[in-house]
Amino acid sequence: MRDVSGNVGIVGLVLAGGRGQRMGGVDKGLQPWQGRPLALHVLDALRPQVSRLMISANRHLDAYAAFGHPVLPDPPGLAFAGPLAGMLAGLQALPDDAWLLTAPCDGPHLPADLAARLLHAAEPHGLAFAQAAREHPTHALLHTRWREPLAAHLQAGGRAVLRWMREQPHGVARFDDEAAFANLNHLADIQA
Repeated sequence: MRDVSGNVGIVGLVLAGGRGQRMGGVDKGLQPWQGRPLALHVLDALRPQVSRLMISANRHLDAYAAFGHPVLPDPPGLAFAGPLAGMLAGLQALPDDAWLLTAPCDGPHLPADLAARLLHAAEPHGLAFAQAAREHPTHALLHTRWREPLAAHLQAGGRAVLRWMREQPHGVARFDDEAAFANLNHLADIQA
């Protein structure tokens, strides 16, 4: 299957490796929303935009594996170190000269052209994130050339996604609809 750019170079990664603290410690990606786990909604939204899919998770690995895609725990020594650790795990799972498209597991309303617009914004830097009314750094596209710099940043204790991205040469893909990036961060959001 070809991705939106016409090649097989973009791989999608659903970020589901957090502790779910704002949801009382439950695994957000597995919480039911409209009758299905949240992560499945995000996988479905990414599927037509990428050549294949992966899931970043640190708990309930068997449940995520049942969705039919490789499950990547955070790299050794970086368990639960935040979205950047999940992004690094994704980059480490790819061959050289590939692209990683990331999206959080609790944002089921992704734009259908997310990959295409991020790819356009990422060239020539190899890095871009989405922005609507606010910046959305976990909705990002990273080239594998960022694998080593990101690993070094994490090993040095860096954790803030937006700060790291702003410090690198990067592009920004601008979107009009902030609702497309809405996160269901609390159990009340899902139940509503």
